[in-house]
Amino acid sequence: MTDERLTRLKREFAALDGDGDGYITEAEFRAHFPALPAEAMPALRDTGDADGDGRFSLEEFIRLMP
Repeated sequence: MTDERLTRLKREFAALDGDGDGYITEAEFRAHFPALPAEAMPALRDTGDADGDGRFSLEEFIRLMP
């Protein structure tokens, strides 16, 4: 991964991480993407929440992004 891409993903992550705790929750996803279909969050969790804690770390977020 290029430095430019990593910088962009970190910036996007920070924008979604509303409380700045280092994790993106379902509520934070929904706040930024209110039109997100109901089936999208379970699919995101199944695909990206590697540790199953119900939230996304920066590392998990990076793995989700194409």
